This record gives sequence, structure tokens and C-alpha cells, in this order.
Amino acid sequence: MNDLWNTLLQWLHRVGLHPDRTAVEQAGGAVLDSASAAAAGVGQAVGSMDMTSLLALAAALGWASGFRLYLVVFLVGLLGATGALVLPGSLQVLAHPALLFASGGLLCVEFFADKIPGVDSLWDLLQSVLRVPAGAALAAGVFGADHATMALAAALMGGTLAATSQAAKTTTRAVINTSPEPFSNLGASLAEDTAAVGAVWLALAHPAVFAAVLAVTVVLMWVVTWMLWRFLKAALRKLRGWMGAAEPVPPQLPKT
Repeated sequence: MNDLWNTLLQWLHRVGLHPDRTAVEQAGGAVLDSASAAAAGVGQAVGSMDMTSLLALAAALGWASGFRLYLVVFLVGLLGATGALVLPGSLQVLAHPALLFASGGLLCVEFFADKIPGVDSLWDLLQSVLRVPAGAALAAGVFGADHATMALAAALMGGTLAATSQAAKTTTRAVINTSPEPFSNLGASLAEDTAAVGAVWLALAHPAVFAAVLAVTVVLMWVVTWMLWRFLKAALRKLRGWMGAAEPVPPQLPKT
């Protein structure tokens, strides 16, 4: 430690400053004590999340990403940037200002696009290629690279939940868009906004309750998706048409 103070004092002397050595050591000690206390606080906050809480957060991020990816990314990043939540694992990158700016901008675009009949279905179909892998990545990020096994399990869980909510959202929107009035579309979109925020909050505040609610919700989503499967197939056909993919032609039997 003495070598550190000697080096610092020599550098200050070179630039024309001549502080008292005792004052420098006291100031430096105060800084080190503050840094140590902050690090200890972070460690305690992270350690306060047990395995149940971490799994609940991973499930919430995966499930909510299936229909509100940018809202989830922005919300979690904002909680981390403001210090309201110490982000575990690899999720700390979400609090970076550049990522907050990008996710916030995309959130604004999605917020309005999702409330316009017809545009919402197009937006969902285009975003479907991102939401499932992003949900898996966010769920895995809860555990980070230091827990590879749990991160892989969380990725599988998050991707499955994201696919479930994405399919349920796409099928229900395909049905809602058959109605000429725009209010049902607006109501469904606002309900999804509320569900995404509520899922993250409930997973952080009451992980056990969230697990029970999520289990019931996922079963209901599977039932809805199965019942409205024909609307989903119609939406997928439209997407293939927009992408320029031709419909398969069934083989014709030779005439006898």
C-alpha cells in the first residue's frame, strides 16, 4: 500500500501539485472503504435471491418475451440502472445506456404498432423469429456463465415459455383482427403490456405465487392455441407469401 501512495504522490508532484501525504492516505482509505462497502452490498443483494427466485425471474423473462420482448428488456435494464434491482448473472448488460436507448426506442415502436389492427399481426410475425431465442437468452442470463448447467436449463425453459406465449398471442390476434372494430385489439394489447410488467413484478416479489399463476396460464395458453390453430396456420401462410415462398403443390396421380 505504501508503494501505491508513493507512486501517486510522485505523479502529483510532477504535475505541480504538492498535497500532504497524510491527507492523501486518508482520502484514499475513505474511497477504498466506500468501494468495499458497495461491493459487499451488491454481493448481499445478489445472494438474497435464492434458487426459487432466480428460476421465477428466468421463467418470467422467457414467458413475457414471447409477446413483449422490448418491454421486458427495457424494464429490467431500467431497474438495474436505477439501482432498484441488482441484476444477476449476465443481465447486467441490460442496464448499459446504449442498450437502454435501443430497447426504449423499439419499445415505443412496438407499443403503437401492436395497437393497430393488421399492423400488429405483421409485427408479431416478423418478431416471432426474435422472441423465442431472446426469451431463452434472457432466461439463461439470470444464471450467467458461472452456472452453465442451470443456464442451459433456464434457456430451454425460457425458450419454451416464449414460444408458448408467442403462439397464443399470434392465434388470438388473428381472431381479434377478424372483427372490424379496433377496441378489442387495443384492449388485448394493453392487457399484454400489463401482463408483461406484472409477471416481472410478481416473479421478483412473490416467486412461489408466480410459479402457480404461470402454470395455470401456460395450460390455458396451450388450450387456446390448440382451439385457434387454424387461424395460426392462416397467419403463417400470409408470412410465407410475404417472404416469397410458394405454397407446396400436392402431387397429382397419373390418370388411368
